[in-house]
Amino acid sequence: MRKIFSSRTVVTIIIAVIVIVGLIAGSNWWAKRTNTPPFIQRFGNDLAGGVSRVIAMPTNAVGRTANSIGNLLDTFSENRDLKSKIDEYAQNKVRLQTIEEENASLKKQLKLQATLTDYKTVSAVTISRSPTTWQSQLVINKGLNSGLKKGMPVLAGAGIIGRISEVNTTNAKVALISDTSEEANRFAITIKGDDGDVNGIVTNFNREKNQLIMDQVTSDNKIKKGDLVKTSGLGGIIPAGIFVGTVTSVTKDDYGLSKQINIEPAADLGNITTVVVAVSEIGAQ
Repeated sequence: MRKIFSSRTVVTIIIAVIVIVGLIAGSNWWAKRTNTPPFIQRFGNDLAGGVSRVIAMPTNAVGRTANSIGNLLDTFSENRDLKSKIDEYAQNKVRLQTIEEENASLKKQLKLQATLTDYKTVSAVTISRSPTTWQSQLVINKGLNSGLKKGMPVLAGAGIIGRISEVNTTNAKVALISDTSEEANRFAITIKGDDGDVNGIVTNFNREKNQLIMDQVTSDNKIKKGDLVKTSGLGGIIPAGIFVGTVTSVTKDDYGLSKQINIEPAADLGNITTVVVAVSEIGAQ
């Protein structure tokens, strides 16, 4: 057979392997003794870094351009949304002015002295509530200094809970809507039924169920659970349209001649810590 490698070729390969192994071993030895890598490794690293920088330059430029375009598009979108909101705000302002003018005109036609839209609010905190008068009154920390006057409606939660019954310089007493004693000035209310409004007064209060009661209702108008109850404005003290609560049930009296309407008040009358007093802006002018 013909020889594949000659002796000279074998010797050359052996010498080359020895040289390569020596270079690798020498590089490792040099790297351990110094803080810098060998020349060959530095050359390779520098070459790779240069290539990376050359490739990164156009890539970074494209990325920055894309980010700039994205930011520009976002700014354009935000600007468009802001303009839309400004236009909507202007439209709502005009609409509100129109509604206020219509409201004033309608009130004049109906000869209404005041509704809740003619009132500003004053916030107050309950500072006293006696167990003996728990159902009838409480004391708040605002009085004459805050513009409060006798008869002003007092609200908590989502609706009315009473009226100012006595005013001092820095505090005031509130007669609660749940006060159904003989000397109490009952609250006039109205229920929006399917066939029309049903007017009456709060005649009783079930403390255990936290329910107001309107007795002796003889109207044939259909009242059902969930119907809204508001102040009627009759009597001229409390303005019309203040939310009182919702109907929970309708029952007949013992003789079947009248109805008893049970009402869940808009606020928990057993737990009143903060209130809002409706102060008439008409009287303040």
